[in-house]
Formats: sequence, C-alpha cells, structure tokens
Amino acid sequence: MYTPETEKEQFEKIRTLLYPNADAACKELAQEIKTLIEIRRAEGKKAVLGLATGSTPTRLYRELIRLHKEEGLSFKDVITFNLDEYYGLAPDHPESYHRFMREQLFDHIDIPAENTNVPSGTVRRKDVFSWCQDYENKIDESGGLDLQILGIGRTGHIGFNEPGSGKESLTRLVNLDSLTRLDAARDFLGMENVPRHAITMGVGSIMKARKVVLMAWGEGKAGVIAKAVEETPVESLPASFLQGHPDVRFIVDQAAGSELTRIKFPWLVGAMEWDPRSIRKAINWLSTKSTKPILKLLDEDYNEQGLGDLLTSSGPAYTLNITAFNDVQHTLTGWPGGKPNADDTHRPERAEPHPKRVLILAPEPQDAVLGMGGTIHRLVDQGHEVALAYLTSGNLAVPDSDAIKATELILDMANATEDADNVVVNKARDVRKELLKKGDQSTDSKNVRHIKAHIRRGEARAACQECDLTSDHILFLDLPFYENGRYRQFNLTDADTDAVTQLLQEIKPHQVYITGNQADPSSVQALGFETVRRSLVNCSEEDWLQGCFVWLYRSHGREWDIHEIDMAVPLSPDELARKTKGIYQHQTQRNQAPMSRHSGGEAWQQAEAADHHLANRYDSLGMAEYEAIEGFRRLEINNQL
Repeated sequence: MYTPETEKEQFEKIRTLLYPNADAACKELAQEIKTLIEIRRAEGKKAVLGLATGSTPTRLYRELIRLHKEEGLSFKDVITFNLDEYYGLAPDHPESYHRFMREQLFDHIDIPAENTNVPSGTVRRKDVFSWCQDYENKIDESGGLDLQILGIGRTGHIGFNEPGSGKESLTRLVNLDSLTRLDAARDFLGMENVPRHAITMGVGSIMKARKVVLMAWGEGKAGVIAKAVEETPVESLPASFLQGHPDVRFIVDQAAGSELTRIKFPWLVGAMEWDPRSIRKAINWLSTKSTKPILKLLDEDYNEQGLGDLLTSSGPAYTLNITAFNDVQHTLTGWPGGKPNADDTHRPERAEPHPKRVLILAPEPQDAVLGMGGTIHRLVDQGHEVALAYLTSGNLAVPDSDAIKATELILDMANATEDADNVVVNKARDVRKELLKKGDQSTDSKNVRHIKAHIRRGEARAACQECDLTSDHILFLDLPFYENGRYRQFNLTDADTDAVTQLLQEIKPHQVYITGNQADPSSVQALGFETVRRSLVNCSEEDWLQGCFVWLYRSHGREWDIHEIDMAVPLSPDELARKTKGIYQHQTQRNQAPMSRHSGGEAWQQAEAADHHLANRYDSLGMAEYEAIEGFRRLEINNQL
C-alpha cells in the first residue's frame, strides 16, 4: 500500500507524478527504460517489457526511437509483450495493434521480430482459451514482466479490462464496452466498424509485473485518474486495482491531474497561499457544497467546510461573499466583442475599438460551433468583422458511406444534365469505384480524402449560415500536418505554423478564439492549438498583438468550472436553437463519442445540455437566471505562450 510522501497527497493511494507536459514525462520514462535494458544486459538477461497501444504511449515510443538512433540504445536483447488486440483484425489491418506497434516502434529499432509478442486477433474462436493460456505461459517463461506500461481509458480500463473485470483476471477474450467502442469510432470511420471483442491481458496478468507505470495526458482523463488514485478499488474501475501493486506509479500531465484533490481542492490538504482566482474557486465550491447562493454564505459555512484560514485572513464572510459575487458577476456579458461607448472597467472585453476584427479558429470543422456557436452569432449580429478559419479539413472523420452518397449525387446530377464527361464527374466516378472496392485494410487515397474534405466544407458552410456567417468570411486552411497524416501519426512542421502566422498577419485580429489547450497532446485539437500558439509567438513583435485578446472556448466533452471562466456569454432560446441547428449540419459527425457514460445523445444534444448546465450553475450561485451560457477563458499572451 502506497504511503503519501507529503500532506498534499494525503488522499492519494497511488504515487502520482505531475509533469508540465507529456513530452517531459516520456523523456524521463524512456531514460528509465534505457537504464533497465542496460542493467539486464549487464546481468546477462533480457529486459522484458509490457507495452501499450493507443495515442497515450506514442510520445514514449518516439523518444525510445530517438535513443536508439541518436544514442545507440539497442533492443536486440529486449522481449516485449503487448497488452491487447482487437479480435477479428488481421495483423495488417490499419487499426490492428500489430500494425500500430510496427509503425510506431518496432520498424524503427533493432528488436528481433521473434522477440515481439502481440495477442492474435485471428486465432480461431475454439482455440482462444488455450491460446490465451499459452500467452500467459510465454510471459512466465521469459522471466515475467520487468516493467508494464499502461494507458487508461475513459471507462477506467487498463488494456481492454473493461468495468467488471476482476483483479485476478488473466489473458482472455472480452466484450468491449460501448463507450470504448464509441471512442474508437473515429479511427474505424463509424462505430459499426469497431470490433465488439478483443483479446487482452487481464488485471491479474498486469499485477504480476514487477513494476507498473500508467501514463495519462489531457483533461479528458482527469476524472478517471482521480477516481483510480483516490477512491476505493472497485470492479467498475479496473485501474483502481493498481492500488494493490507494490511498485506502481501514475505519470500524468497537468491537465490529466487536474481533478486530484491536491489540485482541485488544495485547501482540503494543507495551508493555502490565496490569490483572487483561488479565493473565487473556493467560494464557488463552498456555495455548491452548502447549496447556498454566494451572498447567503455564513462564517460557520466557511469553518465547517475547512475554509477557516480563508475566513481568518480575508474575512468576514460578508466581505468575501461580496467580492466573490462581484467577480463572478463581472464575467457575464452580452457583448463578447465589447460594448461600444460603455464603461468597460468591469467587463471582460474592451469597449474599443468597435467593430473589432475577430478571428475564430477551429482545429476540426465542428469544434467552433460546438464550443461557441451562439457567441459567433452574437459577434456577427453586433457588427464585428468575424472570420472563421478551419485549420484542418476533417476528412479523416468522414465515413465511406457518406462519401459514396456524395459521389452518387454528383453522378445523378451529371446524368440528369447529360454532362457525364467533365473532370469532376470523372473523379466522382473513380472515387465511387474505389470506395466500393475498398477493403477493410485500405486507407483513403488522395482523391477519396479530397471528396471527403468537400463534404466537411459543405457541412461547415451550412453550420455557419445558422450563425449568420456568410461564406466570404469562412477560410479553409487544410494544414499539412493533417492532410499528410492520420490519427496518432500527425507531425507538426514549419509549414503549418507559417500558414497560421500568415493568416494572423493578414487579419491583425483584436480577438482570437481557439480551443484544445488541455486536450490529449496527440489529438487534432491539441495540435491545432499548438500550431496557433507557435504562430502567436512568431508574431510576438507585431504591434497588433499587443492589443489582441486570445480567448479559449470549451472543447467538446469538457465542461469548465465557473472559477475557470473569464467571460460568460448568456444565450437566448433563439440563439441556442441556432447553435443546435448549426451543430446538426455536421451530419457526418453524428453519433460521436458522448461526453460521459451518462450524458448520451448526439453532439448537439450534449452541447445544449452543457450550455444549460453552465447557466444553472451561475443561477445556483445567485446570478440571474439564463437559458444557456457559453464560457471562455482568457489566455494571457505574455505569460502563457
């Protein structure tokens, strides 16, 4: 059982290390693996590694490849065992973990093929049980796992040990949870293509490793990390069983660790150094905890909930309440671009200049309308010069069935007009033939991706129309990192940054809106944000940037606490309806993964629910009652870039 080393970690039952970013964590872990390999080599033994797949370990594998190529680290005497594989996928299938490991690691180092072990997705069903026993035996015969690397799913699964997996479970065939399959739907171009079963090492198999390291990046993993680390182990959260391992640690970035008590509620674990934002955070929490509006909180409420030192240093309650109430109230504005000819002392945005040049950046086509569809309409309606730039085409997320329908529409129109020989029609005909012949192991050609990009463009234009944003204010950048890559295999280059830098210099915006700052670093949203960040750094000497406010809008699947919000834009029922219709225009993206197991519904329903929930939260603190609210965080250019 882990014993916390500091007062602030008192609620944690697993050693959890926070890193500034995933790269820093992976660099340190890669050095640990290097040392392990060298120690085993000196002992005349082979290092035995348990490996994971998915987006989480890709940065670790890149660092191991670098150590091999630049520092001479050899893997010739290393044996690896992978956690899992989709059942039914051949080794060369684009989404098989055999192929993933070859592309992400094995093909780039000197490990002998016979030393790598990945569960088989094609073993006959009647042979699965004995095959799984053989896999366990092979691990034991190799000397057992020296180090097991893990990621964690939103269900709390490790490997494919879904909720309900017992802590003694071994390698076996499992049914995949619906949320796990939804999370994989984009990779497989639709949930209907995601396998329903997988072969996975069990929780008991993992627990036999001499050392276990679990990695997690991005705010999407924050909730499940906190539960696994701090709550009682239960079968509904398989990762929580790791609390019983004698040598386990979690390494997470700041976003993935944000729900830990020491980060989210630091006043509960020790003395605080209070600042205005932490005071607002604590009082908002106290209001929720006591189910009282801010202005009704009493001294005893502060004392009973562990905020006595705040009361002592900054009280009484009345003074604290007034300050916190005003701070929250001042985030609310119906003028996201600033209200002209008004006192802006307590407004989140400046009154002047008016109108403002506003640049909204969407990493993927649906992001902007999901996060700020109502605010887009408000900015346009209030006369600002709004430009919406889509950083990527989003073509990787279009199912083949939608592309086939598009080609058939083009061909039907050509037949109706007796214009069957033009270039566009011929391309549509070729793409249709290609898609109909496409096997499950094929990736999209440039022609297929081209027509899928135009489908997303059409959806984006239709969504913008619902926000009153006309086509001449819409830009499609089609950044190279996306067009030349695929999920989990994107690489930013100077060409990406140069394209966004040029756009910024052309528009010279007074406001920039972007999302993705705390997303999984391998996601399109995080890569889009990083491209924008680098571009803003490139423009750091530009005069216009000194007068530019950068606003972060909410990512899909992530709700912000009120203390995180610097600008809250209330939406009328009509504006919320417009936003809903805008999201609905992205029809190829319907039935994407929900925000949580219990939220359900399609993207427009989830966004609507999130905006309603934020409005209700403001109402519960004692603010005016609104239909819905979109929240934004201010990015301080000088301090946070």
